[in-house]
Amino acid sequence: MVNVITGFYPPQAGRVKLFGQDTTKLAPHRVAELGVARTFQNLALFRGMSVLDNILMGRHVHMRPSALATLLYWVWAAREEVAHRRVVEEVIDFMQLQDIRDEPVEVIPLGLQKRVELARALVAQPKLLILDEPMAGMNQEEKEYIARFILDARDERDVSILLIEHHMDVVTAICDRIIVLSYGETIAEGAPRAAIADPKVVKAYLGERAAARVIQGGHV
Repeated sequence: MVNVITGFYPPQAGRVKLFGQDTTKLAPHRVAELGVARTFQNLALFRGMSVLDNILMGRHVHMRPSALATLLYWVWAAREEVAHRRVVEEVIDFMQLQDIRDEPVEVIPLGLQKRVELARALVAQPKLLILDEPMAGMNQEEKEYIARFILDARDERDVSILLIEHHMDVVTAICDRIIVLSYGETIAEGAPRAAIADPKVVKAYLGERAAARVIQGGHV
């Protein structure tokens, strides 16, 4: 579904509309330019680069490189570079990554790498942020940290968030509305606890005991 929304796969049927515009046939970079950013289930950071440089890469959709700008660097390109770096530094502060900004990204723990990837998506200043299993591989403390940053991004930056996640405690805690898919078909939709209690969802994903624990506010 995410790859269809972001233009990597064409849909077999139907159309994709974002922000009132039909984007079904748009290339991924055109979808990104409309204001869509994403993270990946498997980390897609650039090894050998610092945390700062990885985050700065998220500004690519706003960059307008040209030979003339390079030639007139101090008059033109330098001003643009300063503006991009100002956005990046603000997001680094927002994600509390100041202490590791100059570290090679491959040497920091997984939980921090996930925060770097989220920061890289946020510097694109998206209208729609798609997060593909941002809690994968995390311990409970790391999950709570990233959940807080996701909520802050939504509330403080006015970003709509599409979250794909298999941790049911996270889904019921931070999501306003969920859609449950099974083999590409929608089997439930609505408020998190109501959707999770749907018999089709229980059968496809949870099992009765696990569903009961989630509905009662426990952890799975």
